[in-house]
Amino acid sequence: MKRRDILCGTLAVALAGAAPAISIRPIARPKGGKIRVAFLVSSSADVIDLAGPWETFQDVMIGDEMPFELMAISETTSIVEMTGGLRVEPTYSFDGLDAWPHVIVVGAQSNGSPKVMELLQRAQGRVDITMSVCTGAFKLAKAGILDGKSATTHHEFYDDFAKQFPKVNLVRGERFVDNGSIITAGGLTSGISAALHVVARYYDTETAARTAAYMEFVPTARPA
Repeated sequence: MKRRDILCGTLAVALAGAAPAISIRPIARPKGGKIRVAFLVSSSADVIDLAGPWETFQDVMIGDEMPFELMAISETTSIVEMTGGLRVEPTYSFDGLDAWPHVIVVGAQSNGSPKVMELLQRAQGRVDITMSVCTGAFKLAKAGILDGKSATTHHEFYDDFAKQFPKVNLVRGERFVDNGSIITAGGLTSGISAALHVVARYYDTETAARTAAYMEFVPTARPA
């Protein structure tokens, strides 16, 4: 068996990490321009929750083209200090967005302001995917967009999540859960697995596997 076939097979198993035998539901790519991915950042945002998916999307190559356009968004464009002291200057403020992105990524962070809630609520039906990583799922649940849906989060926060959001079906022990237009990932590196799944939905599992191989990313076991 060729190494590429092994990679594709391994990743296909990892991409099925949300509910039993999830299928890859294709997303129509924009007819003109790139697939725009906006990362929500605010004070104490976890670095790998942003950096893992960011690296994944930026490493996708279709021929000689990079099909994803990445940006950081926040309430203002003032510099944000993330975990460990990494300082990031957002590309756009919420009010400065000239068009809705195709994907919004929300990692663990402290900001759950009314403006953030409004952004997440208004995005539904306007973006292809809203994706959370780690405890970013708490923000999506607080906005009410997970009610009646299945979701996951960091394994150390399962019980807290279940108590706070009884209208959400908490899924334990999965790398990510795909609800179609909303994807929630578990902790930290699970965001890479979820981002690869998004790549597969826009393109195919071979493109996702090729990206994972370039990153030297080997999908890990699901959290207990």
